[in-house]
Amino acid sequence: KSRTKGSQAVVSTQSTGGEPIREIAAEVGLEVDEPGTAVIDHMNYDVADTGNHVLIVAGDFTSTEVIVGASPSPVLFHGVGMAADSENPLVIDILRASDTAYSHSPDQDILEYPLAIGSSLLLVAGMQARNNARVVVFGSHDMLSDKLYNAQAQTVASTTSQEAGNRGFVSAVADWALKRNGDLRFSAIKHNKVGEEPSDAAYRITDDVEYSIIIEEMRSGKWAPFQAKDVQVEFVRIDPFVRLFLVPDSAGNFKVSFKVPDVYGVFQFKVDYDRTGYTHLFSTTQVSVRPFRHTEYERFIPSAYPYYASAFSMMGGVIVFSFLFLYHKDTKPAAKTE
Repeated sequence: KSRTKGSQAVVSTQSTGGEPIREIAAEVGLEVDEPGTAVIDHMNYDVADTGNHVLIVAGDFTSTEVIVGASPSPVLFHGVGMAADSENPLVIDILRASDTAYSHSPDQDILEYPLAIGSSLLLVAGMQARNNARVVVFGSHDMLSDKLYNAQAQTVASTTSQEAGNRGFVSAVADWALKRNGDLRFSAIKHNKVGEEPSDAAYRITDDVEYSIIIEEMRSGKWAPFQAKDVQVEFVRIDPFVRLFLVPDSAGNFKVSFKVPDVYGVFQFKVDYDRTGYTHLFSTTQVSVRPFRHTEYERFIPSAYPYYASAFSMMGGVIVFSFLFLYHKDTKPAAKTE
């Protein structure tokens, strides 16, 4: 069990796997093919397989480095295939078969459409639940064995061989499943006006504020500063008014500065980081934003100059009208004479 919510499990099966393993896989959105079937690939099988071409060389890994490691080598696989539930968005395709592979019984004619073919056929799959629990299902016992750990991999179309990447691949996937990699945590959340110390006082509209949070990741079983350029913070009042990328330093301290919007109310600093391979990171900090007090407004507001001009023009008009009304005298018309 992990420090965070949820437990972890690593499961492997084979063509002769029992019903309990299939039920576990079904619970996490995976369908394991029928007993007696195997993944067959007539184009990418290993040269050591001179029979039904069920010992295949696979190298279509997920692009998430935190799960499979950096640049994993092709692995040898001999086992059963799986298909993911299309309605389960939590399933991760860790290792897929090649485009020419299919799942079927090696000793029987193909009379029905296989469970899956090509890249939709999964060899290793995982699932991270919404409570950050992780499950990984390997479709082969053999790929976890010392025999394939120490074997050489060479496809029938290749003229050179290389060491199979089973050892490094399985170790990386198991570390991820057991949360020795890819587990995130945060601490030391701070927010304050620029140039001031953190406090619980309410911010004023248009204040310049800065926000910081320390994020760490579990890396090879040890906590280390998290480095990513896609972590965002939102300043939210029902809807986000500000959304900005946080800038990390070498110690994993993510910072950003921005101007508080010209809207007052109750806001939240919100960090919601959800990426494939990492545990869900979610943090909210509530703050208040107040309007200007009556003593904090500028003496003359530039945007109000037209209103100032209209007021003074009205005053000037009243003065001119009063002067003319009080001091203007009409001349009497001259009297008529006979």
